[in-house]
Amino acid sequence: MGGVVADWSNDRIEGFEGSIVRFRHTLAERPLFSDDGLVDVLDRYPRQAMGIFTMGEDLEDWQSWRRGTANGLDGAALLEAVNQGRLWLNLRHANEHLPEFVALCDEISAEKEKHFKTRILNRDLGLLISSPNARVFYHLDVPLSSLWQVRGVKRIWFYPRGEPFTDPAWLERCVHGVAEGQMPFATEWDAQAQTFELTAGDMVTWPQNMPHRVDNGPMMNVSVSMEFMTPPARIRANVLHANGVLRTTLGWTPKVQDRVGPAMAAKLAVASAHKAWTSQRKAQPVLPETFAVETHPA
Repeated sequence: MGGVVADWSNDRIEGFEGSIVRFRHTLAERPLFSDDGLVDVLDRYPRQAMGIFTMGEDLEDWQSWRRGTANGLDGAALLEAVNQGRLWLNLRHANEHLPEFVALCDEISAEKEKHFKTRILNRDLGLLISSPNARVFYHLDVPLSSLWQVRGVKRIWFYPRGEPFTDPAWLERCVHGVAEGQMPFATEWDAQAQTFELTAGDMVTWPQNMPHRVDNGPMMNVSVSMEFMTPPARIRANVLHANGVLRTTLGWTPKVQDRVGPAMAAKLAVASAHKAWTSQRKAQPVLPETFAVETHPA
């Protein structure tokens, strides 16, 4: 079997972490992502770890994103519910639960480390299975991310980092694990967005903390998502952690330092000391379950 990424090139490699970069990949050829493969994965993935969501139509109504439960459905019934409904299944940390995803995560990470000349840390390889015309609202991720389109068509919209697109205090709260990545959105921001259509075999990766949203085409979509850190990304996350401490305890309005220097070193020390003092694990808040997935006879 060849590599996961089919078109490594110097211009793409040089753009990593600093810009939006697109690649072609070979995951769409693998039986793991066929209907039978997906049913098997859904049956074996721990149900209590599965994120099951539905959402409204209004782009600005991000609070219509609701968490649900599979209500005892097996993998085949759940896949059918995705096909017929308005659902977004997020199988996070599949690389911690299923051997096929352990191997795939190692394969992807090895390629990234080889070509990007960096370490791939804090790896979270997930599987996304989503309904026709489903969407993910405007949000950002604390780590670096890549999205691998395996089946279907989706459009992803990227927005500039910084205000008004990102509230610094909200970003810091996300880093501290006391807020979710979803944020208020204004439709007029679309005029400043970069947008890409992803079809089977497309992969895109983007700068850390870049806001984005996703719209599915009129068919079931299957994607692989990977969240990860590199050493520079980990430093940025720790600077943001320190900024949150300084904002909430001293009332400061701190900036993000991207260059090594005394200010960055001081903030890394603040972050380290605060983490040691709190001894709390960073975790996304869990939404309460507000609906149950149902199937309907044809």
